Parts: sequence; structure tokens; C-alpha cells
Amino acid sequence: MGYTIAEKILMRHSGRKSINPGEFIQADVDVALANDITAPLAISEFKKSGFAKVFNKNKIVLVPDHFAPAKDLKSANQCKVLADFAKEQGIKNYFEVGCMGIEHALLPEKGIVLPGDLVIGADSHTCTYGALGAYATGMGSTDLARAYIDGKCWLKVPASVKFIFKGKLKKWVSGKDLILYTIGKIGVDGALYKAMEFCGPVIRRLDMDGRFSMCNMAIEAGARAGLIEPDEKTRKYVSAFKRRPKFYRSDKDARYEEVYEWDISRLEPQVACPHLPSNVKPVSGLKGVRIDQAVIGSCTNGRISDLRIAAALLKGKKVAKGVKLIVFPATQKIYLQAVKEGLAEIFVKAGGIFSTPTCGPCLGGHMGILADGETAIATTNRNFLGRMGSPKSFVYLSNPAVAAASALTGRITHPEKIKK
Repeated sequence: MGYTIAEKILMRHSGRKSINPGEFIQADVDVALANDITAPLAISEFKKSGFAKVFNKNKIVLVPDHFAPAKDLKSANQCKVLADFAKEQGIKNYFEVGCMGIEHALLPEKGIVLPGDLVIGADSHTCTYGALGAYATGMGSTDLARAYIDGKCWLKVPASVKFIFKGKLKKWVSGKDLILYTIGKIGVDGALYKAMEFCGPVIRRLDMDGRFSMCNMAIEAGARAGLIEPDEKTRKYVSAFKRRPKFYRSDKDARYEEVYEWDISRLEPQVACPHLPSNVKPVSGLKGVRIDQAVIGSCTNGRISDLRIAAALLKGKKVAKGVKLIVFPATQKIYLQAVKEGLAEIFVKAGGIFSTPTCGPCLGGHMGILADGETAIATTNRNFLGRMGSPKSFVYLSNPAVAAASALTGRITHPEKIKK
């Protein structure tokens, strides 16, 4: 009997010789991640436990990115809890403002997460790291506190669902469109407590940034994890890091609860309409939808390739009157690269702002909150009611090209409509 990538990683980390979906296991954690919203509670619970030292100061990661740079006194105090705990415990991977980034882009960039790892994070989009062939999943802060004590966690082994993508991507179509299309097909609970495994010739041709975008949004289909089999692109991405990765691939006779197979050769850019990531339509079906704000960035689409795509459309042009364009790179390294390449200048000259890395606008935290009646198109990952501010606002999700094109016209627009 064969096993999937997810099952093989969970077997190794639990010390078991066999494993089955639905079983509860106790597993050793490689990385335990938290941010300025979720870490303070985990730290509080850890201190209540009576233990003086964390299990391993090198396996805990603290990233103040949600309300940082601190937007108010409460946010500043939340961030200070992380800073004090990191100093007290000698935690190596604490990233203060100035060296931090959005956690799910920062950790792969730093080589903190590698193929074959088991990663838990007190943030639902921890599933991003499955793009590297890791098993990465979100958990609550109290689960994280337990991991701080002994480096272990309880997990229910998920069944796996395979998604095979065939054909060839058209221009302006990306990994973001593939995952939006998938969620649109199966719904926000279509992979509930499952491991989504993305494969096929389209995935093999997809770059790492596109793979991160796909796995990042597995949670939006209810999944525990999203995974892509490591290949030469993965090996090249992690080759500079010292720690040795473990590459797993699913067996030919691995068990899948369901298998989906799609030819996406005719797929056009996809847009998730309010108020669910599953309310997906092709961009051509959204004529005349006016916007007040365009947000380009986040842990889903804030990497350098995303910024290059947006800048190429915006270069030499001005955003539509009355539209606020907010661009925020995912890490400081990406920020510097964007400045070096002149992308930051393009965004500013187009009438936008170029921000320091932050999760702020994505969760309606700061730097882009929507007012009553306002509409935004964003390259972020969620558009729930009130997600970016007022419950009377509207959020559409898209890839960076669609967001940039829409900023220029003031309405949701296919990038092909923008003249160079």
C-alpha cells in the first residue's frame, strides 16, 4: 500500500511505520511559527505551564507582521511581548521591524522551512510552505504553547485529494488563477480537513512564486495543507541553504479520497467576488464593476515576480482618478529588489504608495481599511464580509495583473485591455 507526500512526512515525524487517514498522531515539530496577534496568547499559556525554557530556541519563529509597524498602543504592546520573549529565551528567529517581512514569504526566503519539514503555525496560511513539499498547517495559540514545551503536537491525519492540471497557461494567467479556479469548482469546504496535492504538467512548469500562491490558499477550500511534489525548481530554490532537505513524492498506488483533472488551456484570469473566495468568475464576466482601491501584495502575491507584473502594466501611466493604489512587498529583500529595479518608482509615479512589508490591509488592520460602500480589488487571499474594513464594503480577489489593470481604469479590467 502506497502513501502520499503528506502521509510520508507525518509518518516520519511521528515515528510510525504505517499511517491511515483519520488517525490521531503525536508528531515532532520542525518549525513553530507565530505572529504579533497569535504569539502573545501562546507565550502567556507557556508561562502558565511552569516550564522555564522552550524546547528548542532555534525552532521557534516570531514575526510581528500583522499590525506592524505598530499602528497603535495596543499593537505596540503586542509586539513588545514577542520582543521580550525572544530576548528572554534567546530565540534566534525573531524578526523585528526593519528585518521582518510577511511571515509566509519570509520563512522560505530565509531557508527556515525546507522540503520534508513539519511546520505548525498560529496562522491559517501556514499551509503556504507546502509549495516546498513540506507539511505545513495552521493551529491555535494553545496548541503552539504545547509545542513550545516539548516540540510536539497532536494531529489528525488528513485524507488527500489530488488535483491534476493539464494544458498550457494563457498569458496573464498564474498560480493565483489556478487556485481561485479550484476553490470556485469545489467550494470553501470542498477539501475540508484534507491535504490538497497539486500536480500535472502545468504545475511542473509553474515557478516557485506561483506554487506559493496556490498552497497559500489551500485553507480557503477548508484544507489542512496544500502540497506540491519537490522537483528541480524546488531543489534550486533551497540549494543555498545549509540544512539538508528531505524530498518526498507520493507513491503510484497512494490513496486519494478524490482526484480532479482539468485542462486549463482556455482558462482566463479569475476573480473571486464578494463575499467568498469560492464566488469565482472569469474577469471577462465582470464588466463595469467600479473600484475605489487596488491592493497589490500580501503573503499570496507580494513576491518580486508579482511586483514586476504589476509594474509592467503601470509603467508610464496613472491610476484612475479616485482610486487608491497600495503596493506592499512581502519582505525587506523584495522591497530592496523592487527599489533597485525601479519598480517602486513606477508605483509612486503612477499615483500609488509603496509600503513597508505588512499584513495590515489584508486583514483590515491598517494602511488600507475600507469605508462603508467602498470596493477593492486585492491580490490577497480572503474576501469575507468585512475582511478589509467595513462590513458594508466589497472585496474582489485577483492576480497582480488584473489588480494593476483595474487600478488604471477604475473598474475590474482584463490586463489585455491595457495598451502599452
